[in-house]
Amino acid sequence: MHLSQTSLIIWIVSALATAGVILRPFKVPEFIWALGGAIALVLFGLIAPMNALAAVAKGGDVYLFLIGMMVLAEVARQEGLFDWVARYAVGHARGSGQRLFNLVFLVGTLVTVFLSNDATAVVLTPAVYAACKAAKAEPLPYLFICAFIANAASFVLPISNPANLVVFGSQMPPLWDWLRQFTLPSLAAIMATYLMLRITQRRQICQPLAMTVQTQPLSAGAHLCAWGIALTACVLLGASALDVPLGLPTFSAGVATTALIHLRQRRSPMPVMRHVAWSVLPLVAGLFVLVEAVAQTGVIEHLAHMLMTVEQRSQAAASWTAGVGVAVASNLMNNLPTGLIAGSMVDIAHLPRQTTAALLIGVDLGPNLSITGSLATMLWLVAIRREGESVSAWQFLRLGLLIMPPALAAALLALMV
Repeated sequence: MHLSQTSLIIWIVSALATAGVILRPFKVPEFIWALGGAIALVLFGLIAPMNALAAVAKGGDVYLFLIGMMVLAEVARQEGLFDWVARYAVGHARGSGQRLFNLVFLVGTLVTVFLSNDATAVVLTPAVYAACKAAKAEPLPYLFICAFIANAASFVLPISNPANLVVFGSQMPPLWDWLRQFTLPSLAAIMATYLMLRITQRRQICQPLAMTVQTQPLSAGAHLCAWGIALTACVLLGASALDVPLGLPTFSAGVATTALIHLRQRRSPMPVMRHVAWSVLPLVAGLFVLVEAVAQTGVIEHLAHMLMTVEQRSQAAASWTAGVGVAVASNLMNNLPTGLIAGSMVDIAHLPRQTTAALLIGVDLGPNLSITGSLATMLWLVAIRREGESVSAWQFLRLGLLIMPPALAAALLALMV
């Protein structure tokens, strides 16, 4: 078989697997499509088994990070911490939908920054829905906050989005360098997202809310969980500052918090383990193999050198090309594989920091355009469907077209300051 034929088959298999992840035909879980595509590539001899295993191993830090965050988020959910925070916000809204909007946006930002965008989608979304029902408010305007802030605030810190680990890999910059580069773009993206959400949802949030909301005291387990989350944030900030990989500290903090809570309460941690979305791990592993196979065809190297050529002519043009290009690609193939491709481009072409930062902004912020753009948004959709709410792809796209482009433009402009 000629190389061109091999490359064509690899692209077809990878495209079908990625389409399966995004569209979920026959309601088959996303990880089945990613893992199935990876296995097919190995069985057909399109990628050597050792290369496939090496690709899976590249994600070690990402797997540990995801496990730690998912366990911590599930403990917080089961202990009622986020429900308490959401009801606390409703109580302080004092009947004002606009004030509730601001509070939910603030809580969503903090959860995304310190616990990752997936935690905002999975854990905070049901809590916000419950709070809206208690306040007799139309839930969708406030649920949209969870979806959009989960991506808009996801590059404040390296820990705010697993995609950050994928893009930078072993080249993760120290925390202070990260903050110097991404603080202004993050603030610009968050402010632009807030402004456009307020404008588009202004009619709904003007409706008055219930003045009194039934509150419950914070349980001992929730108290411990809150301290565990705070400690985890401190550990991760320290790890970032020391340029230590984030996976193991996140995993250790999540497991330690879970163990402490359940040992103190003399309960089994199995309910937490059962509800963790373990399928995310084979999904990410499968995507690593798919991207490795695509990289063997030379297409990623070609794209990297094209971007480097643009970089040599104009750094600003390269940043805009990188940011906008991967933002669009994230909505066509989901931001996880896009992030993996962007990370491979960085390794191949040794791109400058500004261009690499633009790639990351596009990977993190671009998915706010469509409902299948990121794993976090897809998890958000599952969460609201469980509560009886429904948002169509077209409905989300119409809102995303108003919110994402201004935020992306603001972030890229701030990056070049």
